[in-house]
Amino acid sequence: MGMGFNGWLELALRWAHVFAGIMWVGATYYFTWLDGRFVELEEKASKGENAEKYVWMVHSGGFYLVEKQKRPQMMPQTLHWFKWEAALTWLTGFLLFTVLYYRGGLMTSGEDSLITTGQAIWISVGMLIAGWVLYDLVWKFCKNEMAGVVICYGLIVAAAWTACHFFSGRAGYLQLGAMMGTIMAANVWMRILPAQRRMVAALTAGREPDLREGAAAKARSKHNSFIVVPVVFTMISNHYFILYGSRYNWMILCGLVPVGWLAAKIIRRA
Repeated sequence: MGMGFNGWLELALRWAHVFAGIMWVGATYYFTWLDGRFVELEEKASKGENAEKYVWMVHSGGFYLVEKQKRPQMMPQTLHWFKWEAALTWLTGFLLFTVLYYRGGLMTSGEDSLITTGQAIWISVGMLIAGWVLYDLVWKFCKNEMAGVVICYGLIVAAAWTACHFFSGRAGYLQLGAMMGTIMAANVWMRILPAQRRMVAALTAGREPDLREGAAAKARSKHNSFIVVPVVFTMISNHYFILYGSRYNWMILCGLVPVGWLAAKIIRRA
């Protein structure tokens, strides 16, 4: 028996979502690693050590010499942007979530559900929007990084309890992953890219770019490198009933999020 249109659509969206995610996460961690090497060189230079100016790399038979410019100069070469990976990952993920859970009726657990499928969909969409708004407000006004992390984790706990309480276990886990993925994509398109465009526009006009823009964009990129590990976990969680099917599923989810953050911290320093 053939899969039918919905089956092929699901396959296409899942394949595209995973592949776009690989490109996005790969680029994010590559530049995170690269920036870390330059931080090490800057620290050596600040101590009076003889530090190199470039990062020398080899890959696929080619050798690369990379320089980081804090105060960039306009170059005649083409400026390469990394943005469509984020857009494609979010778009295919949202479409896949819509096909499987919104249209597929998997948002609720059937007769035992506390809400209808329609209500679950509206709550889900509202949580996606609220997640970004609250996250963005926290990091706009909170100047202490640790305080911001604690506040955001508290919001994650509240979101995990709500999602696992009102939605089916699988939908609850994917809901939290979708919320964090939405935050990541919004960071790229609403905070990182606009700041970079303003810096490029200033350079083009012959003005000194505001380096605070670059620092703010770097902070959001750093957030994404931590958020992505729990997001990947939620993507594969639907294969493990022992997690989402447990009566303590929201507690398990809340416990594994900081585990993902710890893994990201280790990876970032590798």
